[in-house]
Amino acid sequence: MAVTEIVPAPAPKIERVETSWSRLRYYAAAHPLGMIGAAIMVVFVFAAIFANFISPYDPIATSAATTLKPPGAAHWLGTDAMGRDILSRIIYGARISLAVGLGSTALGCVVGVALGLTSGYLGGWVDLVIQRVVDVLQAMPLLVLALVMAAALGPALNNTILAIAIPLIPYSARVIRSNTLALREQPFVEAARAVGMSEFRIAIRHVLPNTVAPLIVIATAQLGAAILTEASLSFLGLGVPEPHPSWGRMLSESAAEYVRTAPWLVIFPGIAISLAVFGTNLFGDALRDILDPRLRD
Repeated sequence: MAVTEIVPAPAPKIERVETSWSRLRYYAAAHPLGMIGAAIMVVFVFAAIFANFISPYDPIATSAATTLKPPGAAHWLGTDAMGRDILSRIIYGARISLAVGLGSTALGCVVGVALGLTSGYLGGWVDLVIQRVVDVLQAMPLLVLALVMAAALGPALNNTILAIAIPLIPYSARVIRSNTLALREQPFVEAARAVGMSEFRIAIRHVLPNTVAPLIVIATAQLGAAILTEASLSFLGLGVPEPHPSWGRMLSESAAEYVRTAPWLVIFPGIAISLAVFGTNLFGDALRDILDPRLRD
């Protein structure tokens, strides 16, 4: 008599649903330094947006009775030579630094993307002319060219953004051009040409979206450089003018005269600048690791 073998039914396959929260936890565990940088930037963005509500004093109000007060209960970070609260000025200074940093980075990336995409996709004499212009801009260091532009335009918020944005153009233009040179030879570009799409439409709809990942990385790195450059220009008197509170101008007003008698005037604005640049650099490194497929696990 034949014996029938009973084969157990396979267990049902459980599909793992990946949520945004689980993905965020994975990235936080894989890139802890990047999450620290993101947290630092969130704090500065929060301070810039809600400065009117969290600032304890008016940042430009002077008081002869509270001149050069050391850090204490009334003024957590002390006061300057005009009796202005340092904490309030640092909180409002985040608005200036982020406005200049984001504005100059966005403007520099937009112009750089346009130049890099045009140069890399069209090639020929167009590529030659654009790259020579980019070489001229990149021949001078970022701070030196920003100093020249700021001195020519004059101290103002919009002029500072423009003065920093122009030296940032070559960096994004080079990155976008190199990616465009590789993408324009891909089969999907040839297929788009075969169906009759115009070159402009191919460049905008097919080539440009594939350069977003390296563009985000370079923009994050440029944000820290822009914040540091704005502080340097303000320190030299070529950045955002008074009465706007700027971290660099706060150092300029106190570094030489009060560095020994009132060190808090130098320490706390310097810490704010360092944390802002440090946070953007950490966050940019994590974004590079996440978006670059060659560095993924």
